[in-house]
Amino acid sequence: MAGGAAGVAPQGWALDARGLAFAYPGAAPTFSDITLAVRPREIVALLGGSGCGKSTLLRVLAGLQAPSAGDVRFLGAPLTEPSPRSALVFQQASLLPWLNVTANVGFGLDFARQPKIARDTHARRVRDAIAAVGLAGSEKRYPAALSGGMAQRVALARALAREPELLFADEPFSALDAITRAEMQTLLVDVVHRWHSAVLLVTHDIDEAMLVADRIVLMGGRPGRIVREWTLDLPQPRLADTAALGALRLDILAALHDQRAIPSSS
Repeated sequence: MAGGAAGVAPQGWALDARGLAFAYPGAAPTFSDITLAVRPREIVALLGGSGCGKSTLLRVLAGLQAPSAGDVRFLGAPLTEPSPRSALVFQQASLLPWLNVTANVGFGLDFARQPKIARDTHARRVRDAIAAVGLAGSEKRYPAALSGGMAQRVALARALAREPELLFADEPFSALDAITRAEMQTLLVDVVHRWHSAVLLVTHDIDEAMLVADRIVLMGGRPGRIVREWTLDLPQPRLADTAALGALRLDILAALHDQRAIPSSS
């Protein structure tokens, strides 16, 4: 396990962003001078406190908002809009209440910007995604009959059905109870390893970042910037290695304390 300052994004990664800045019209910059990359099949946790701009950064990286400066490359090509080869999961499952689990998971696969797929391929993707998140047998249930954890599993399955190269996740488990959240964290690690997707996970939870990520990127300050990175070489599951996790947690807390002591840019 290693930590250090953020470096220049290497070539050939799934996502490669350089020199990013963003500001709403008439407002101070939300973040500036962001360089960040994600390897294929890597889980990167973007960690930071409220107000540092991490959710806005995720939207820019996903192509939902244009940066004020800098550029984003996804799978080697400039990204100017959301790619059909990526998918997003948010804090709220946002399921359509009039559709059952199968229809919610398949929703969007036939949108105009999605690659055309045959009907049997559509059905297979939905079926495999539902099975991957442990909801086989619940295909005909409607959102009103689902628990919060089950609803978030459906949201994850909906993203997986796109067979994404990169999954963007914005605090997807923060509204869940502790037990369900732990189950979903384990599920996330399992399915992305089996489905060979990369993940960029936005979180404010240090423990969540340590338990799921291959690399932790700490964002802080106003405007937000990347202040530290840690690469984790601990095997999964990680709960058994309490000494290493404890040392890492202290290092992250110290970095958070250090960056909060630095005055914000005017």
